Amino acid sequence: MSGNTKEETEQQFVSEAPVEEENGKKRTVFRGELALFITVMINSFGVVLMLYSGAGISAISSVPFAFSEVAPVISLGTWTYIFQAALILSLMIMRKKFVPAYLFSFVVGFAFSELLDLHEAWIDILPKSIHASCKPKSLGFCVLYFVISYLLLCIGIAFSNRCGLPIIPTDLFPRELSQITGVRYSRVKIGYDVICLCVTAVLTVCFLGHLDGLGIGTVLAAFTMGKVIGMIGNWMDQRFQFVSVLTAKS
Repeated sequence: MSGNTKEETEQQFVSEAPVEEENGKKRTVFRGELALFITVMINSFGVVLMLYSGAGISAISSVPFAFSEVAPVISLGTWTYIFQAALILSLMIMRKKFVPAYLFSFVVGFAFSELLDLHEAWIDILPKSIHASCKPKSLGFCVLYFVISYLLLCIGIAFSNRCGLPIIPTDLFPRELSQITGVRYSRVKIGYDVICLCVTAVLTVCFLGHLDGLGIGTVLAAFTMGKVIGMIGNWMDQRFQFVSVLTAKS
């Protein structure tokens, strides 16, 4: 029978190594597996909440959303999985080799896609925002939901970039592209988001006759999220040392 107390068990889950120091500052070891779990949970909710706010969908999910509007027979979650598969394939083409670690991203991406559909199923119980299908319309809820979703996505992506594990393909792509090209992550992230928005605009205008899913929040997030993620990531790096099964072996 184990003699571990509840406090000791929680300590082992969050930190299995002693506190490390870097430049005289103490950093707590944070498990990469926990960071990845947090990423999948909060990012899936953040994407749906941003769309529900009426301020526009996040750039990372704007392309799958456009396809789900053009071809609604397939759900947003399924289109997201298809889009993620295309991103992984393009990364392997750019690296000119098969990368086994990318395969696990499909598993993570599948869980993320399923959670998107799950959140879409219950999100309507929240007080109504200015989403087109919601009445009464409230600017206050729109701003509140957008700010919450924006911060959730930034925190989730910052966690995913540090977990040391294969991550959601939509987050993996800009990180890997930054490594392949040598361009700073924040610049790659902003460029990636803007391209997604342009593709979404073309798809919805050409097939629906109007812009759909894009709003002031989408544009604001696309041009600022890369920098905010970098700021949150720097804050994390000063306080945590991320260790996963893969990094521990390496």
